Amino acid sequence: MNPEVSFFFSRKTKWQEEYIALRNIFLKSKLIEELKWGCPCYTFNQKNVALIHGFKDYCAILFHKGALMKDKYKLLIQQTANVQSARQIRFINLEEIIQQEKNIIAYIKEAIQIENAGLKIELKKTEEYIIPAEFKTILNTMPELKKMFESLTAGRQRAYLIFFSSAKQTNTRENRIKKLIPQILKGKGLND
Repeated sequence: MNPEVSFFFSRKTKWQEEYIALRNIFLKSKLIEELKWGCPCYTFNQKNVALIHGFKDYCAILFHKGALMKDKYKLLIQQTANVQSARQIRFINLEEIIQQEKNIIAYIKEAIQIENAGLKIELKKTEEYIIPAEFKTILNTMPELKKMFESLTAGRQRAYLIFFSSAKQTNTRENRIKKLIPQILKGKGLND
């Protein structure tokens, strides 16, 4: 039990009881409890294995390399089509956690085995993402923007490309790009 993380479990939230139940399950494992991204994160050999987080309609365990897991009990969910590695187990009440405790423990053990074996997920390369024509045009006319965009981390580049590409209309893509040019020029990511 990491005292730095305890605030997460002591604050009054919709999912407080569920968070505490999930923490108790994780504390029985070999994982180390840390605070990352404002959430309890459980690590093995300093590698992120899982974290507990919550949303409006559910709370969840996120397994960082969930795509490599066998998903024996068919509980893992891919958050969106663009999430390559992580998978969640979602809960809408405490009873679900209590009923699934043995399965959750099995998933945690499998996640530790994956990390212990050093398995890695082959992520789609940034070059494989489609660069919207509107963004290509602006990059070709603004060398400074192109240079700054290319200097961003691969993850930040992907976030922009996914965001720009997800707009169905040309006008929307153009507006998104124009709005975010200053952020790219500052060397910041979409969510920085």
